[in-house]
Amino acid sequence: MFQVPEVDEFPFTPGQFVSLSRDFGGKKITRAYSIASAPRSNRFEISLNLIHDGFFSPFLFQMSPGDAVETSVPLGYFVLKQPRREAMFVATGTGITPFRSMLEALPHEEQVHPATLLFGIRYQSTILYRREFEAMTERYPHFRFWPTLSRPEPDWKGRTGHVQAHLLEAVGERRDLDVYICGLKLMVDDVRAKLKALGFDRKQIVYEKYD
Repeated sequence: MFQVPEVDEFPFTPGQFVSLSRDFGGKKITRAYSIASAPRSNRFEISLNLIHDGFFSPFLFQMSPGDAVETSVPLGYFVLKQPRREAMFVATGTGITPFRSMLEALPHEEQVHPATLLFGIRYQSTILYRREFEAMTERYPHFRFWPTLSRPEPDWKGRTGHVQAHLLEAVGERRDLDVYICGLKLMVDDVRAKLKALGFDRKQIVYEKYD
């Protein structure tokens, strides 16, 4: 959790990112991180993987309360389309981060729109925000959470394989959905191609690549 002390509000649109900057050995390094929380006063959250030989992620993992880092204003256009309608969110790994921000805001909309989150990850133990999304499925019958594991353990009873394998099951006969995709280029491009083959218009497909 980060707090911007100079302001009372840190406004952003769910799906946007911030660029964090710091000097490392006399060289300023900047990295972009999607915001993982809904707008909440002057605070925001991010989600990231620890890259042991990297610059920024080890520093962020070692931060203590009261430490500071330079941040930009919120940026980016990977946000929910307007007017809103039923949506499917497809993510792998930390690509789920902007979707957490979007989905936290959905229950507060005046009109409820159904949503499905199709999330691909390797292991059951690394399903990010699992408890939150499972709790959402209990509170909101219009929300579906479909995690799928590419390396499932023997006790896993859910979906397996890559997210692409479950696209047709997720959309069914519907072709009037907006689909949001976030993750590595290979997955994003493959999902886009499959959706277009199913008859989706490119304007219905919103995506962001993490590499």
